[in-house]
Amino acid sequence: MFTKTVLRTTSALALCATATAAFADGHAPTITIATVNNGDMIRMQGYTDQFTEETGINVEWVTLEENVLRQRVTTDITTEGGQFDIMTIGMYEAPIWGANGWLVPLDNLSEEYNVDDILPAMRAGLSHDGTLYAAPFYGESSMVMYRTDLMEAAGMEMPEAPTWDDIRAAAEAMDDPENGINGICLRGKPGWGEGGAFINVTANSFGARVVDENWVAQLDSPEWAEALNFYVDLMNDFGPDGYATNGFNENLSLFQQGLCGMWIDATVAASFVTNPDDSEVADSVGFALAPDNGLGVRSNWLWAWALAIPAGTQQADEALQFIEWATSADYIELVAENEGWANVPPGARQSLYDNPNYQEVPFAQMTLDSILSANPNEPTVDPVPYTGVQFMAIPEWAGFWTEVSQEFSNAYAGQQSIEDALANAQAIVNEAMESAGYQ
Repeated sequence: MFTKTVLRTTSALALCATATAAFADGHAPTITIATVNNGDMIRMQGYTDQFTEETGINVEWVTLEENVLRQRVTTDITTEGGQFDIMTIGMYEAPIWGANGWLVPLDNLSEEYNVDDILPAMRAGLSHDGTLYAAPFYGESSMVMYRTDLMEAAGMEMPEAPTWDDIRAAAEAMDDPENGINGICLRGKPGWGEGGAFINVTANSFGARVVDENWVAQLDSPEWAEALNFYVDLMNDFGPDGYATNGFNENLSLFQQGLCGMWIDATVAASFVTNPDDSEVADSVGFALAPDNGLGVRSNWLWAWALAIPAGTQQADEALQFIEWATSADYIELVAENEGWANVPPGARQSLYDNPNYQEVPFAQMTLDSILSANPNEPTVDPVPYTGVQFMAIPEWAGFWTEVSQEFSNAYAGQQSIEDALANAQAIVNEAMESAGYQ
């Protein structure tokens, strides 16, 4: 299976000759890959030996926590550090870095790789001016994951498209402090892609926006105050202690241990919370669209963790071979064959959702519906001058929204008031917009 994929990048004879020669002279090339410590990425590392056996290309992994990964790869590429041959990046970085000439364009992918099979939303989000700069390993939106047994015990049913009022009512019904069950678990951890991403899409659904059409900050608006007050009240009433430091992995662990009645987060988590090897509640998980507030915008994001080649690497050909292998339809089939269809990397290829085997996976259609409902061109109720759902697709975003997310986390932790957090956020955003010349 893997051989079939790799042969698409070069001829079979040339590849075998290269691999054989590499092993024979003891100078097999090694590529270094920076990646995030998410479950799908960890799983991929387990199959790396198969790639090496076929190509003679060794792989060294640098696996990092999400916030640390972003810092490391951003520093490396902006300083031309050259530490990595492949970087795991996302929809925020790919178009900006591609436009800056920091990434190798993926415009020579083989015909059999079938780049047209990649979901249009993923291709568009990882491209600049029509050129693809990163290949999606998996794509995601966000959705509600909830305990069906607890909802049934409470005499409630979760709507397929709930409102935030539905979510609060469900959290209250399932909250059971005496047995250690929190009604709801959500991100509060600082970081523009951690808690910063979640509160931004939540605010979108309340009619808030980060800036107006003239790039003037809107964090002092009634909509932002309503969104942040709702979130803090919800989590203080029914969330876990210390939620201000909880991100994706922390909440995943809580849910898998049966300590959350509900979790709203990345659709890619569905395979982990329904895997009986890892989750104590695997047979009692339901799914619903991320909630809205009756204003026509849901609180779900659009994202892809993708593999890209930094422009400074001396091993671009080897890196491209790995990317074709790891993001191919054949890799998906490899995981399905060994671990079941529920555990394949989701959200990247249309062929996966056309596959009858995958259509039987309980969260497959809800994941696709969530991805298709996120609109990066119109992410808010009122118009904005940027694209991106949980981020503004401008270079300055990562810096100033990380600061804003820290202000919010301080409020979650009770270290400052919500009013002070929003006032500080307003000043941070306006200063960033003015310094960058948007205002």
